[in-house]
Amino acid sequence: MKNNVRTLIAMAVASTLSVPVLAAVTADEAKQLGSTLLPWGAEKAGNKDGSIPAYTGPIKPPASFDAKNPKVRPDPYADEKPLFSIDAKNMDKYPGKLAEGTRAMMKKYPGYRIDVYPTHRTVNYPKLYTDNSIKNATVCKTINDGLQLEGCYAGIPFPVPKNGNEVMWNRLFKYDGYALMSEGMTGTVVDTQGNNTTTGIATMYIQYPIFDPKRTTPISADEPYEKIRVDYHDPARKAGEKLVVHDSVDMVNVGRRAWSYLPGQRRVKLSPDIAYDTPSPTGGGAGTVDEAAVFYGALDRYNFKMVGKKEMYIPYNTYKARDPKQCANAVAFKTKNFMNPDCVRWELHRVWVVEATLKDGKRHVYPKRTLYWDEDMPGIGIGEGYDSSGQIYRVTHSLPISLYETHGHSTDEWVTTDLATGNYARQQNVTDSGGWIMTEPKPNNFFSSEALAGGGIR
Repeated sequence: MKNNVRTLIAMAVASTLSVPVLAAVTADEAKQLGSTLLPWGAEKAGNKDGSIPAYTGPIKPPASFDAKNPKVRPDPYADEKPLFSIDAKNMDKYPGKLAEGTRAMMKKYPGYRIDVYPTHRTVNYPKLYTDNSIKNATVCKTINDGLQLEGCYAGIPFPVPKNGNEVMWNRLFKYDGYALMSEGMTGTVVDTQGNNTTTGIATMYIQYPIFDPKRTTPISADEPYEKIRVDYHDPARKAGEKLVVHDSVDMVNVGRRAWSYLPGQRRVKLSPDIAYDTPSPTGGGAGTVDEAAVFYGALDRYNFKMVGKKEMYIPYNTYKARDPKQCANAVAFKTKNFMNPDCVRWELHRVWVVEATLKDGKRHVYPKRTLYWDEDMPGIGIGEGYDSSGQIYRVTHSLPISLYETHGHSTDEWVTTDLATGNYARQQNVTDSGGWIMTEPKPNNFFSSEALAGGGIR
């Protein structure tokens, strides 16, 4: 009998230990939002040596900006020079401030370097988003193993994150705007010889229904938080293809819904494979679907561990990379193995570090990932995907800017470097063919499978 009691007690203790204990936001932490912490949870103050400044407000348009042509946004920091550069020869002088993927690229490619510039905190949120972020601190929570949300409003879900899933939800609810579009969204792959191939040019629409500025109600569990539509018109082999993707707040019962139109078949089909580790449609084999913009999609295949916050160098305010006068594609892609370092601005920022490990019974080409997310714009940063031998397989960097003429950001452009093959891919690049702009929201049926069928060509 005693043995049975001991067994039951041991089982109860083991059961208790196996369930993660999630600490709620305290009243004191909630009070910090809007004072020592910004409404979205970032530290308002700078760091001790001033290399990260205090946040003083959103960026202002430079005098050279033409409001009639918002697709081209001049670099507001064009006169600044790099403070220093880091490469394989001196990277050990900066312990802890370089992502392991960045170090791996420096070790493998002697010509790779990063140019570090003065840090500017340029995040630009509307008041509704910041108000909702403060509200979320005490009412928003995750349920069902962190795969669903409950009681949340359209802001940062967890301004004071307590675990990895909460940090990842902050990334998914990043604020770029309500509705955006580009007429020249481009994918390019550069091979080991330096030859570049255009993998797709499209008109792309991104809409976040939850960020309707008129909305005052909490987000429903089963509604989509993001919708995209991609209409390819170049190169000839992809012209006429179309894609629609809906991502739901409910990752358990709804998840992602995707449809594609293939002109050769003249029909629309459900495309459940546009997810997870399926090769990216415009990545040319150098990246997966859920590697888009560092991480894109459902959280159900990984356990996410929040390692903490640290100061690191990440690409930031990359206006130069999007300026056709400075870094047209011919310039950006003139280097092999990695995007031209002359075109990428790096800054020191505080980032949340999250380790992702594959859940038992799940599959993915990356058994482990490390993700670094900026504290001000949680949709930008660096991602590392590891192979089954524990080596870094691919490294992804976002190339973000703030839309200084309005509230919002452009964070969905990225470069993935494949360390196994030596190829790299830049996707959702709009430098040569037209930048991202805010647009009037499209009706729901624009993002439907029926709309793809009605607009099919060829």
